[in-house]
Amino acid sequence: MRTKCWHDGFLFLDRGLWILYISVQNTLSQRVYSLHSIIGSDRFVEVTTYGDELMTREKQEIPKPNMVVQTPGEDQSDAQEHHYDASKYDRPSVTVDVIMMSLRQRDLQVLLVKRRLWPYEGMWAIPGGFINMDESLEEAAKRELQEETNVQNVYLEQLYTFGDPGRDPRTRVITVVYFALLNSERLQVRAADDAADVGWFSVYALPPLAFDHEKIIIYALNRLRGKLDYTTIAFNLLPEQFTLRELQRVYEIILHESLDKRNFRKKILSTGILEDTGIKKMEGTHRPARLYRFNPSAKDTL
Repeated sequence: MRTKCWHDGFLFLDRGLWILYISVQNTLSQRVYSLHSIIGSDRFVEVTTYGDELMTREKQEIPKPNMVVQTPGEDQSDAQEHHYDASKYDRPSVTVDVIMMSLRQRDLQVLLVKRRLWPYEGMWAIPGGFINMDESLEEAAKRELQEETNVQNVYLEQLYTFGDPGRDPRTRVITVVYFALLNSERLQVRAADDAADVGWFSVYALPPLAFDHEKIIIYALNRLRGKLDYTTIAFNLLPEQFTLRELQRVYEIILHESLDKRNFRKKILSTGILEDTGIKKMEGTHRPARLYRFNPSAKDTL
């Protein structure tokens, strides 16, 4: 039995599909293979691969998954030995794009770069570019972000993959989009590499964008709004200590609508995710407001 497989791992049966679990950088990733052989769902097999040769052996207990890493030279040697011809298959290009959002001037804004080269020369776009053969997707995203905007050392979350056949006039390009929500005051942005300029723009008043980047930003905005109900992502836009009024303002800017003050405070305080610091802060002519901070031990209570 042969299939395409590049790492040691374990195959499990799940609703008629074989699932290969691979340990990658201390995370568990999953690849699904359709195989014709079926065994009982209470059994599993150990998998060892040599090039594209798949060797299996039944096991009685589930061991810890591991990964065997091959160098590019070893991969090419194995491919030649087994007469694998990559030219038989179309190979689309892969890019990464990075959406950086922040609250600026009481507005939700996104970081864009002005393209220096064809296609869409002179148009604004999400920072990004093509991946190198020897780097991971996340490594490519961080490299492109630094090269085009001078931004580095930020936490990125993989958002979605966009692959409409006509999305790029150069060739068939699939892009993997990463997302970060952060305080822009910590960043020193400047145009670099193939970017002619860099700037912050309101997500509610975007300029004409290159490729399908308007569609991508709208998708990211909708995902961000959805996360407000079950994550603490909004706290990324606040200082360590904040008032309830400041927190509500963050929610209103992201949702782009006004919220009832009483209902918002009742709901947010009932979650237990806030700690009262015991400190008060003057807000305009209003009476001093309590300062709160995020309670890390309650991060899973939303």
